[in-house]
Amino acid sequence: MGYEMNKAYHGFTLVEQEEIQEINSVARVFEHHKSGAKALLLSNEDTNKVFSVNFRTPPHDETGLPHILEHSVLCGSKKFPSKDPFVELAKGSLNTFLNAMTFSDKTMYPIASCNDKDFQNLMHVYMDAVFYPNIYKDDNILKQEGWHYELNDMDSPIEYKGVVYNEMKGVFSSPEQVLFRRIQSSLFPDTPYAYESGGDPDYVTDLTKEDFIEFHKKYYHPSNSYIFLYGDFDIDEKLKWLNKEYLNAFDAIQMDSSIPIQAPFDKVKEKEEFYSISNNEDDKDKTYLSYNYVVGTSSDPEVYYGFDVLEHLLLEAQGAPLKKALIDAEIGKDIFGSFDNSILQPTLSIVAKNANPEDKDKFVTIIQDTLEKIVKEGLDKKKIEAAINYHEFKIREADFGRYPKGVIYAMQNMDTWLYDQSPLIHFKYNPVFEKLREGIDNGYFEGLIEKYLLNNTHASIVMVKPEKGLTAKKENEVKKKLKAYKDHLSQEEKEQLIQETKDLIQYQEKPSSKADLEKIPLLDLKDIKKEPLDLPLEVSEQEGVQLLHHNTFTNNIGYVKYLFDTKDIPTEMVPYLGLLSTVLGKVNTKQYTYDELERDINIHTGGIIQTMNVYGVSKKPEEYVPKFEVKAKAFVDKIPVLFKLVEEILLNTTIEDKKRLKEILLESRSRLQMNLNSSGHVAAANRATSYFSKISFYKELIGGITYYNFISTLVNEFDEKSDEIIDKLNQLIQYVFRKENLIVCFTGEDEAYEAVKKEVKDFSAKLYDVSIKESELKFDLKKLNEGFLTPGKIQYVAKAGNFIKEGFEYSGHLKVLQTLARLDYLWNNVRVKGGAYGVMCSFSRTGNTYITSYRDPNLKQTIDVYNKMVNYIENIHIDDRDMTKYIIGTISSMDADLTPYLKGETAVGRYMSEITYKDLQKEREEVLSTKEKDIKGLAELVDTVLKQDNLCVLGNENKLESNKELFGELKELFND
Repeated sequence: MGYEMNKAYHGFTLVEQEEIQEINSVARVFEHHKSGAKALLLSNEDTNKVFSVNFRTPPHDETGLPHILEHSVLCGSKKFPSKDPFVELAKGSLNTFLNAMTFSDKTMYPIASCNDKDFQNLMHVYMDAVFYPNIYKDDNILKQEGWHYELNDMDSPIEYKGVVYNEMKGVFSSPEQVLFRRIQSSLFPDTPYAYESGGDPDYVTDLTKEDFIEFHKKYYHPSNSYIFLYGDFDIDEKLKWLNKEYLNAFDAIQMDSSIPIQAPFDKVKEKEEFYSISNNEDDKDKTYLSYNYVVGTSSDPEVYYGFDVLEHLLLEAQGAPLKKALIDAEIGKDIFGSFDNSILQPTLSIVAKNANPEDKDKFVTIIQDTLEKIVKEGLDKKKIEAAINYHEFKIREADFGRYPKGVIYAMQNMDTWLYDQSPLIHFKYNPVFEKLREGIDNGYFEGLIEKYLLNNTHASIVMVKPEKGLTAKKENEVKKKLKAYKDHLSQEEKEQLIQETKDLIQYQEKPSSKADLEKIPLLDLKDIKKEPLDLPLEVSEQEGVQLLHHNTFTNNIGYVKYLFDTKDIPTEMVPYLGLLSTVLGKVNTKQYTYDELERDINIHTGGIIQTMNVYGVSKKPEEYVPKFEVKAKAFVDKIPVLFKLVEEILLNTTIEDKKRLKEILLESRSRLQMNLNSSGHVAAANRATSYFSKISFYKELIGGITYYNFISTLVNEFDEKSDEIIDKLNQLIQYVFRKENLIVCFTGEDEAYEAVKKEVKDFSAKLYDVSIKESELKFDLKKLNEGFLTPGKIQYVAKAGNFIKEGFEYSGHLKVLQTLARLDYLWNNVRVKGGAYGVMCSFSRTGNTYITSYRDPNLKQTIDVYNKMVNYIENIHIDDRDMTKYIIGTISSMDADLTPYLKGETAVGRYMSEITYKDLQKEREEVLSTKEKDIKGLAELVDTVLKQDNLCVLGNENKLESNKELFGELKELFND
């Protein structure tokens, strides 16, 4: 391997070395003599390199100190003193990942890039940020990122402001987040896990500057650091650089940041918490019940992987026994589980959502009785095998979507390394899965249940109950507290606070000096590829079915996607398409019960899922391409079985079990609620766009707020409508799954494609052949400008419009403007000054444009920022270096490193949207050639879009009510 154990390399000693077949890497663990730093290097051929510097950061209170510090160290440092080097990197780097993350016991700073020079630049900025941040020099950083008192003049009220303060108000607006954050504190009352590392907004304002600085001094030292490198890089060069540039400047210190083991409980503990609902909501069926267990330690690989499998078996799989028992007993409307193995002592939670407080005892009894029955009678062995296959396929595929696999490995190694165990334990999973498979026949999983669940008193019952108007009550308490604080201040102290507010605003408005900005390393345009990624798609036809093939190496996995056109579906049937995509695979078929169906899917494939999608057509805002999609994957030798299973789902489903159908509807409503709570910015943007766009209007019908209301109605009127629902779903099956509607896409190598073509011939011959009367979908497009009232503490504010309908054209210059607006104008005004957690904007090829904020404390102020964007564009000045930076940042967003699956998805997406390679080349050339005049030339386009004034907001009911003149209509978001 080229490196010798216990030998010194540039101040590091190699203490562990192993070739790990499972992740195709050579792993080396080093320790740095002088500083005490630890480093794990995973060497392999992956060009998407990853670096992360991590610290053990146990919280000692609820102020969110670790989280605020994570934000703050990225606000300038010794070598890179500009105010926001993180954003400067986002503007002008080719990163494939750039973030920082606070966990309950650690803080991580990961980056990734495929460009060697860029990768080194990112490492440099991050290392300087964590070890030499500007927090010691400038109090404004803590005020901006954490919290501060804001007083604009003598007559104004004092307010709390701050990015993390507002972010956590958003987090604690979600009842699910309240539940899971309280579960951890209930199980570990004597450890750092008792505290909310992200910060409870009720306590964030208790954080002092002294504690803030002291925490950094103590924990952000190399002796408490865990450095991670992954990919194709020069080990010697990286060790030399780390030693010379940073680590050699520090002496090792003795410090105790260890996480103590929580002593087990003598008896199960109980805890109650509350979350806010609107005054108009009924509190019936709104309680969350949870039973939570501590299970072993995270360094035990059999617990680590075994409980992942067991949680799926008990609570997630179709017909999962524990879930089924609770649903049958009508405890809650949605049952789900959670296994957290990323902390020292992993936890398993069983959750009943939409339950009632009086259900608690029955909830506990059913869990105990069901688990005892399972231990006595044994789990279904085929279902255990299926659950093991399901998890093993996911782990071996190592496809984490837009997350580079190296970033996931950076997180995974910390599940042992942070607790003073080898960081390599969980990468070596082959023997573990062998042991789990042996356990199918020897009662291993039943033993886990008996040991860690039935005979375990280290557990808690956490109940989160609804309280009407709790948000308003807390807001009034805060107002009273701040009024009392203001009344207590002397005239001089008020003047000082007004001056501090002005100083902070001045700090935020004053740009970093050119000299400071130029210290952040920047690539040259010659480092950028001049050609876009070519994802060729072979288009052919067989037996009247169009075939699309993207030929790429997939490590023996075949990805098959079936696209069924739904454009001719009658208007009143369209929302049922969303429901059909949810129902299929979760109900019985002619050959299978629904749980047996999922069992065989997981035994033979990597998964089969159904979804609705709507493609826009480039430069044609009036066109929309709706498709019912079936996505399936399997090892190549299992492709024939995969086709048979898809055939069974699409052509042999029997929708007649009303009890099962209602269960699916209740779960669907629950998951849609969760999604609206967590992704309100997406919902608001699509809703605002649906006022004028057929694409977005269709998306609303099959997955947006309209669809949520549709599902709620079906739930509430199920007894009267059940026959109609079943009838319409059965009609849709015959309407949709016809040969003339079908396109089959395959991502994989040529040899496997031959097998796919054979299966397509057989499959297509069995599709329905019923005539359907073509129907023109009625698009009721009109500007509604809705405000959706929620009990949450923050807003999601969206404005939208379309520029092609007004005669403008799409160009690559808009991509650069998107980068500029998002990371300069909107970032500075909505996030930095306004305190919102995030803000996004988009200019699409269809002309659809939106701006949307995320966890935003403001409303009018944010809309005002949006409306003044034209002024920003008209008066912008961008020198050559800055333009280079924005161009590189734009190219970075266009050149994401794609997994084989995503390459196929992207190729098909381009085809459906009629985007040619020539279009991509033209766009890229326009991006690369963008000048200041090109950006200024877009002012009229942006002005036209903003003046269309399509507005949608999801937010705090009191905030929206007090600004009702902004809206055409105010509506309850959750009125069921």
